[in-house]
Amino acid sequence: MKQTMWVIRPEHISDNDAIEALQAEAFGPGRFARTAFRVRENVPHRPDLSFVGHAGDKVAGSIRLTPIRIGTSDALLLGPLTVSPDFKNRGLGKALMRTAMEAAAAAGDRIVLLVGDAPYYSPFGFQQVPPGRITLPGPVDPARLLVALLNDGDLPEGAVHGGVSG
Repeated sequence: MKQTMWVIRPEHISDNDAIEALQAEAFGPGRFARTAFRVRENVPHRPDLSFVGHAGDKVAGSIRLTPIRIGTSDALLLGPLTVSPDFKNRGLGKALMRTAMEAAAAAGDRIVLLVGDAPYYSPFGFQQVPPGRITLPGPVDPARLLVALLNDGDLPEGAVHGGVSG
């Protein structure tokens, strides 16, 4: 494995084009039809919980957390976590995950939801949501619906939708 020195910093508005290019490369045009992308649609991600990883002057990866509601509970939807194919398998995704999860915990957030592979995300505190406990507005493989509870958060129940209570 080739080692790379990462610089991880909060996402800036000027990073958006590079992040969009990474997401397009990683997920293709079909990404907009995916349920998690649809939940995030028209809901701005939290700038204090969104980060980029640099290799030199190149944006090599990014992670975003977006406010959502699960039933009556405020929560965050993690994703997309994106790493350029040029920098895969070098630890950047894990470094971005650690940074985002630590920032969410420090900010007092209690629930982080994602759709992803349990073996990758379980070291960050994610566990499979019990079937039927949380529903999304589209199809999701129940084995890939994962939640992490921070700051003594309780496992929520209900339908997911974008945004938080005002």
